[in-house]
Amino acid sequence: MCYIQRRGHRRGSLLDENDDFEWPSEGELVICNVKTVKDFGAFVDLEEYEGKEGFIHISEISSGWVKRIRNHIQEGQKRVCKVLRVNKYKGHIDLSLKQVNDHQKREKIQAWKNHKKAEKLLALVGKEIDINLDQCYEEFAYDLLEEYGSIYESFEECTMDPNTLQKRGFEGEWCEHFKNVALENISPPYVKIVGIIELSSQGPKGVEDIKEALSVVEDTEDSKIDVSYLAAPRYRIEVLSPDYKTAEDDLEFFSKKVIKDMIERGGDGKFYRDE
Repeated sequence: MCYIQRRGHRRGSLLDENDDFEWPSEGELVICNVKTVKDFGAFVDLEEYEGKEGFIHISEISSGWVKRIRNHIQEGQKRVCKVLRVNKYKGHIDLSLKQVNDHQKREKIQAWKNHKKAEKLLALVGKEIDINLDQCYEEFAYDLLEEYGSIYESFEECTMDPNTLQKRGFEGEWCEHFKNVALENISPPYVKIVGIIELSSQGPKGVEDIKEALSVVEDTEDSKIDVSYLAAPRYRIEVLSPDYKTAEDDLEFFSKKVIKDMIERGGDGKFYRDE
């Protein structure tokens, strides 16, 4: 989920190509602050869309029979709703409470909390280089959104790989401060395991064969995997994953793949875990 503070448009940004940027999309999940509850439904303010109000009809409050609407929703609550219809000409946004399941609600709330935390951290970065939050967005945060999908994810990436900003082409005084703020305030969202592969080859192209065998190791959708040279004939494989099962599966898969490739090239290989 990509969160973008509605701070006005930036000329030339990919985020500004949609004229409906200031409006939610049908099917989108939104954070709502309950403003007024009537017998026929509830009026809410959309947290992520400044100045936008939505309406939840009583038929969209609960999947069961609603005898008293205030048993299901009350003024002052913060709720997650699904956008059913948007009529920007009339200013109407129809919402549903009953069409949001518990899993969607938890994910949306967590993503929103991450967004709010990311903006506080972004303000800390701005303080270090003497610019405000809006200027942070203009100078580099919009670019981070386009590259990483969310500001929070860009902070997370810095905790997993402190050199990620440079690797992706970002530069400037803010980069070092951004990395430091990330490392000081966010725990890495991964587990790390390490394995050792010993590779040997007696062929005339031994070094090249080993490089080719190791080249099959690559990042997966869930894991970040790095290979480094220790001392001949030992190589280190480090796997960063969201959980141990994923990490173990990826480490096993690539270690077997490397050894199989090495054997096919006339060499040999052995794998063991680094405790």
